[in-house]
Amino acid sequence: MPFPHADGLSLLLMALTTLVVGASALHGVRYLQASDAPRRRSLLLWPLLALLWLALCTLFASGHMVVQYLALEVTALCAVALMLLPGSPASQEAGRRYLLCTLSGSLLLLPSVAWLASQQPDLSLVALAEVEVAPWWLAVTSAGLLIKMAGFPLHGWLPPAHAAAWVPVSTVHAALVIKAAFFMAVSVWTTLAPAALSGAQLIGWLGSLAIIWGSLLAWRQTELKGVVAYSTVAQVGYLLLLFPLLFGTAEAAATLAWQSAWLLVISHALAKAAMFMAVGSLVLAMGRGDLAGLSGVGQRLPLSLLVFGLAAVSLLGLPPSGGFTAKWMLLHAAILAQQWQWVVVVAVGTLLGAAYVFRVFRYCFVVPEQEQTMRVPPVSLDIIALLLALAAMGAGLAAAPLVSLIGGPP
Repeated sequence: MPFPHADGLSLLLMALTTLVVGASALHGVRYLQASDAPRRRSLLLWPLLALLWLALCTLFASGHMVVQYLALEVTALCAVALMLLPGSPASQEAGRRYLLCTLSGSLLLLPSVAWLASQQPDLSLVALAEVEVAPWWLAVTSAGLLIKMAGFPLHGWLPPAHAAAWVPVSTVHAALVIKAAFFMAVSVWTTLAPAALSGAQLIGWLGSLAIIWGSLLAWRQTELKGVVAYSTVAQVGYLLLLFPLLFGTAEAAATLAWQSAWLLVISHALAKAAMFMAVGSLVLAMGRGDLAGLSGVGQRLPLSLLVFGLAAVSLLGLPPSGGFTAKWMLLHAAILAQQWQWVVVVAVGTLLGAAYVFRVFRYCFVVPEQEQTMRVPPVSLDIIALLLALAAMGAGLAAAPLVSLIGGPP
């Protein structure tokens, strides 16, 4: 069955893209001023964000394989350019690694699209629903998309890229760019491989490993942005649990899994954007990015820490956030499908997530042995982040209309 386009889900994702990109652009104005970023490089941020927004909206609205592929490539190239903007040695190295990895994914996807064109001249998703693909094609295509979405074990490029990028860039990348590859992966599987049940289970296990491994590495980090970056690896893992619950299961379980995954996409995008913005304020205030430098932040930067905490509530899946509703639905789908292993994975992942979040808070409330110089970041940075964090919380309270717009699987 073809993947729906320009429907309620697509409109939701385009609205989400507009909100996060717009918030990141506004945040970037004050952030780049406060962080003394090079002016000539700073001026490139907004046209690149605009092009990124256009590419993402094109991808989410399209019902054509070639258009989706081209939009995904433009999205990746914009993301690479944004990563390179700081001009520091770390950002140059991270940007080159990201470029190499995303081109590797492209080299896997391009022959896949070319093979489809040889089998079916009409590459609209409606027409492609009649094409039967070989297992090798599905494996190659899925590997290329896993690289682009930083899926385990092909996630190595993500943490260094986030650590070296400007905060507005990390925001849109974690919230939106990796979701673009996930969107196309779901599009490919629902259109061309709904019967590949063993492959769907494999992707589920890769997602499980991402949840555990990403959370453990987030817990071991000494840099604040490293914690948030590795938590993104774990959060991608939750999205991959959609595949084993969507294919080969009863309609009720598949529908719940479908709705929970996209609600999780929305909640994660809002919460992760807010969290990266809060981290940016904390790093600006401390003048350093390590966890040890957080001593005393709890007393001196309560608003930044509040935003971080609210975002963490949604990422951990605590009520009444959108993350809680999405995880609850995901657990319900796993129980209906009698795939109990995913219930255990989600439970363990949530506990590990709490461990690395509370580790950050522990540092924040340590009383420093000597008074530390701490600059106060512009309050507008925290206000923008707070609104996004509240939106992530509100996604749980407004889950009914959101789920109605998401609809059921194709």
